[in-house]
Amino acid sequence: MSNGIDIENLFEKFHLDIYHFSLYFSSNKQDAEDITQETFLKAIRNIHMLKDRTRAKYWLLSIARNTAIDHLRKKKLKSTLPELLEKITYQDKKDSLDDYLLIKEQWEEVQNALLRIKPHYRSLLILRGIQEMTIKETAEILECSELKVRVDFYRAIKVLKKELHVLEGVNLDEKSRKSNSRG
Repeated sequence: MSNGIDIENLFEKFHLDIYHFSLYFSSNKQDAEDITQETFLKAIRNIHMLKDRTRAKYWLLSIARNTAIDHLRKKKLKSTLPELLEKITYQDKKDSLDDYLLIKEQWEEVQNALLRIKPHYRSLLILRGIQEMTIKETAEILECSELKVRVDFYRAIKVLKKELHVLEGVNLDEKSRKSNSRG
């Protein structure tokens, strides 16, 4: 405990937020657990740097972001759909198996595209697009201006759309080659 801030209390309140950010960032359950654990270890070592306990969530997410980037630099990840997201998607969408498989395939395409774009853009898309944080919250976590968040989020969306379009284009090209080779 330092300055009245209890790391156990911070863990209780924010470990799921940190874990979900890490899971979206890494697309891997085991990596997300490792990043979450490492984030809280860093927080324990640097708890003296947290001056305002009302900003603890943003401070922890900032640590998680940097930890995730470092983690991914050390390990070149292959994209996999986390089991947790599979279960949630299937439970939330109690439609046919075809619908489930389509959603799973689309999510895998998004995950693959996210892994190919630079970490800053990936962080923006996760924080703003998936976790629905405000521009101000995102700017604080990423340690940049709100204007930079606005501009870069727009650019990140364009890059993600381009990546997804490239995926579709590759799939379409392969299909047309296969159909042309049959005819």
